[in-house]
Amino acid sequence: MLSPKKTKYRKQFKGKIHGNSKGGFTLNFGSYGLKTIEPERITARQIEAARRAITRQMKRQGRVWIRIFPDVPVTDKPAEVRMGKGKGAVEYWAARVAPGRIMFEIDGVPDDVAREALRLGAAKLPVKTRIVTRIDAPVAEAA
Repeated sequence: MLSPKKTKYRKQFKGKIHGNSKGGFTLNFGSYGLKTIEPERITARQIEAARRAITRQMKRQGRVWIRIFPDVPVTDKPAEVRMGKGKGAVEYWAARVAPGRIMFEIDGVPDDVAREALRLGAAKLPVKTRIVTRIDAPVAEAA
């Protein structure tokens, strides 16, 4: 799973996700992308589950780019522990995504395979998403 090699500080404040994404809202690598339309923290496990679903549907053809990285440490205290005594240990890593952020990009597969792969990947994520395509992306002809 994804996590930073090292960080300046072990623990962080929770913070809020305000407004739309300031960057990462255009397709840079692939022809198809999965864009979030609501703010949320996405865990490293969710990113990995979505990646596996996408690559499995693509039958390991084409290429997948992950455009988000879980760099926010999320802490948790054990169950049934009294208040106080400091902040809990880091439980998992999460990525903050704002509306408009492209999370995954894929290329090298037909239109119908790409859309189905991104749909299955989106099912693993806790946010509402939209599939976006490049303007000059090849469209599968209806037979």
